Amino acid sequence: MDVLIGMYGRIVLSGFLLTALLFVPAAQGQDETQELQRWQSLEQALFSGGSLSGSSGPGSVNWIDEGNLFSYMIHDQSSRTAEIRTYNPETGEDLVVFDGAEMNFPGTDLPFLFRSFQWTRDARHIVFQTNFESVYRYSGTADYYYYSVEHQTLELIADRAFTAEVSPDGSQLAYHKNGNMFVFDLTAGTERQLTDQTEPNVFYGRFGWVYEEEFGQVQAWAWSPDSRYIAFWESDEREVPLFRTTDYEGQHPEWFEIPFPKVGDTNPSVRIGVLDVQNGDKTWLDIDPGEGYIPRIYWTSREATLGVTEMNREQTEIRLHFFDVVSGQGRKVMEEKSEVWIDVFDFFAGIDDYFFFPQDREEFFWISDRSGYKHIYHFNYEGEKLAQVTDGDWQVTFVHAVDSDRELIYYTSTEASPLERHLYRIGFDGTGKTRITETPGRHRVDMGPNGRFFIDRYSGPDTPLQVELWSTDGGRLQVMEDNSAVREFIAENAYSPREFFRFTTEAGYDLDGYYILPPDFSPDERYPLILHVYGGPSAQGVYKEFETNTFNQYLAQQGYVIANVNNRGSGGYGRDFEKSVYLNLGWKEAEDVALTAKWMASEHDWIDGGRMAVRGHSYGGYLSALVMGLHPDVFQAAIIAAPVTDWRL
Repeated sequence: MDVLIGMYGRIVLSGFLLTALLFVPAAQGQDETQELQRWQSLEQALFSGGSLSGSSGPGSVNWIDEGNLFSYMIHDQSSRTAEIRTYNPETGEDLVVFDGAEMNFPGTDLPFLFRSFQWTRDARHIVFQTNFESVYRYSGTADYYYYSVEHQTLELIADRAFTAEVSPDGSQLAYHKNGNMFVFDLTAGTERQLTDQTEPNVFYGRFGWVYEEEFGQVQAWAWSPDSRYIAFWESDEREVPLFRTTDYEGQHPEWFEIPFPKVGDTNPSVRIGVLDVQNGDKTWLDIDPGEGYIPRIYWTSREATLGVTEMNREQTEIRLHFFDVVSGQGRKVMEEKSEVWIDVFDFFAGIDDYFFFPQDREEFFWISDRSGYKHIYHFNYEGEKLAQVTDGDWQVTFVHAVDSDRELIYYTSTEASPLERHLYRIGFDGTGKTRITETPGRHRVDMGPNGRFFIDRYSGPDTPLQVELWSTDGGRLQVMEDNSAVREFIAENAYSPREFFRFTTEAGYDLDGYYILPPDFSPDERYPLILHVYGGPSAQGVYKEFETNTFNQYLAQQGYVIANVNNRGSGGYGRDFEKSVYLNLGWKEAEDVALTAKWMASEHDWIDGGRMAVRGHSYGGYLSALVMGLHPDVFQAAIIAAPVTDWRL
């Protein structure tokens, strides 16, 4: 599902609204002496996003030295080069470790430009990804360069590789290329090909479309903690029907095709292999998911033991197995069955894994909504539950760090409110829960793996984005960005904050929403309403955070009321609210959108119930179209972009 609402969708929407006779483009009775500045055109508004979003602080943060330091980047927009620096939160030491302005591609006079980078564990070397060429949404081929911080030397290690990663001990770089796995010895400077697979549409260590798009996975292999083994997926797409389409990016269109299963088609078949990097042996694990999936693998703390998760095609059952990677034999550790889908990650919360395996003990943690809300559970390696770590009518949304030495877990949750996010810590046994962030709003936490330090990016309805550096034990260390320029902007320019509402439907459930009023709002006037929706499963459109959407602000300045709602299906409210849409996508969401508009019109005399529109993109486009069909008496217009019009496709 595409959750990005792009500029093109916004321009189409604005053009529709500004030309439609249905709507009055500006509120009447505007104060002629109004001194606050307004955007003079749509283009000016769209290209003024930074005036409200402000600065998000250090970019491309990577925690190194187990979380005692972090690196960040500073970009030079004119030269397109970047500088990488390291910062010590304890001492304040700030060092330049890479200066892109002083570095060219080896053997050329071309400036060294890169897309991303990764550190070796000892923080003495960096692996850069450059010359990236996209394949699917996230993946693509690239060149990988090895950089010595001490010697400031740059060396090409792998060209046109799909993925690459340094081994935990820093001695080797493994990568996938052309369907096979390779390893490069960084000390000896030698390359070895570990697999020899030649069948078309069969890959060792690479996913096709399905796993990348639906499970958020790009790298289909993982180093063992001791750097001896590489576990990998074999993805066989030979029986998957081909989807043919056109690439229009170049001057001349090009046809291409990819294996793409539609509803009821054959899925890619997968199996898990393990490579012994020392002797080259390959072992296949004794597991066959059939038409189901293997969405995640995890190296455990037990030597040569791999955790493998398996799901049925409906994703209502999940099993965790432990395998001896030498013999290929395994056992089932635990199993969960549900009447609705089971999550293994959360795209919208940004958390990639719901299982966590500390490397110094034979125990693991799992996030599950088996109680009705997503909470953390503690298990031993026999699959016995040791504790339900968190509990309550609220959700754990992210686990940031597991401090095994102190037996503490740091996590973000909705305990304060479904519209806010706050950081907590708690003991492995569920005792000693402490709330760390106190300022109301939505907190986005970037924490080092040992849990000592974190960067907190947060905002509230009346508070522009704040960026702060914290110690989990010592409190706030530094305000890194207060975005005073945003406060100055809204003091001089027309700005309308979010205002929040909650109402109870006739069926007895509550819906949260917000609206944005015209800056010269008068309760004696009547205004057209635009309800912006996405509404897809697990997504959430309403948070208590600073309003930064300049298009919304522009429409408000033209005399429209803008609104949004957390309909059923939204994340943050528990399993029953979120997964009530299972096997019937759109119907309950459409009802909630219609109920919200009708409530707004009935509750507020200043909403003109005869001039209401709904607008959405992707799932929101599907939902907007469905609302018009199921509830034709509510909205006078719908703006529909990139909709899913037939789920079979």
